[in-house]
Amino acid sequence: MAKKAKKGDIVNIEYEGSLEDGTVFDSTEKHGKPLEFEIGSKKVIKGFEEAVMDMEKGEEKKITLKPEEAYGNPNPDLIKEIPREKLPKEQEPKKGMILGMMLPNGHQIPARITKVEEDKVTIDLNHPLAGKTLNFDIKLVDFS
Repeated sequence: MAKKAKKGDIVNIEYEGSLEDGTVFDSTEKHGKPLEFEIGSKKVIKGFEEAVMDMEKGEEKKITLKPEEAYGNPNPDLIKEIPREKLPKEQEPKKGMILGMMLPNGHQIPARITKVEEDKVTIDLNHPLAGKTLNFDIKLVDFS
């Protein structure tokens, strides 16, 4: 009987992630190497981690993750208005632009500008894939 991946195993995965319309948003091909993570370490989204459990080396599968199993649904509390003078002066803010916002703990998170007005801008701190159903083609290359 073939060995199956389980919690605590370090896995190497090849994957391609796409949206419902077929747009590819990420892949190991783009990164040039397999994704490596420990099952159970919560370093990847929940549904992806669960899909890899019990896979055998060389096994491939297609999975569809609802927002709850991936990046969650957008949180309205993460949409903020910021006075325009608080933004960096060297660049004109534009809708769709991504800003790096520094958190009190020193981490930086991306914030997408959703609206620009004369005296303020609206930013969305939700993950860009929040609220989206994600499709993945995954292959378990190896694990230990």
